[in-house]
Amino acid sequence: MIRKLAAFLAVAATLALGGCGYNDLQRQDEGIKAGWSEVLNQYQRRADLVPNLVNTVKGYAAQEQAVLTEVTNARANVGSIKATPELVNDPVAFQKFIKAQGELTGALSKLMLVVENYPQLKSDALFRDLQSQLEGTENRITVARNRYIKSVQEYNTTVRSFPTNLTAMLFKMELKPNATTAPAATPAPAPAPAPAAAPKS
Repeated sequence: MIRKLAAFLAVAATLALGGCGYNDLQRQDEGIKAGWSEVLNQYQRRADLVPNLVNTVKGYAAQEQAVLTEVTNARANVGSIKATPELVNDPVAFQKFIKAQGELTGALSKLMLVVENYPQLKSDALFRDLQSQLEGTENRITVARNRYIKSVQEYNTTVRSFPTNLTAMLFKMELKPNATTAPAATPAPAPAPAPAAAPKS
């Protein structure tokens, strides 16, 4: 009799958990983890390109030390944050990481503007290859971020909706932070100096 009652309760609990969104929450949480791991992979790919990119630019434009230092420091700042899948469960650390990535994006944008002043650098095969890899990686980052954002939106909607919000509270499944901070915008190029006035005769 006790065994039958225990089996009945187990079946009832399983049906209750399935009907109250528990399985959906678990599935969506795994989707978030997978999406965030892909974002991290692409950010790491970009970070790995930075040293070679900086060294190549330095070979042609060593006088642009301020920009080169900014890129190097931004990469170091990104590397100082322990980027793990668990980062999505710590909103403060998550926003710090997103901000650091935005700063690296901005520094790289400045570097690409500086390159415009060095035709020989732009024609260097190694630089062109690195630039192409960087552009491809930035595109992959955008795609991965968008997928992550959609995964978090779906999960957070489930966490906040009735009756799944009760299940989320029971199992302490809280809202996840989203990557809403946009990467730093590309700075506008400096205006060209006005031509000197012709001397009066």
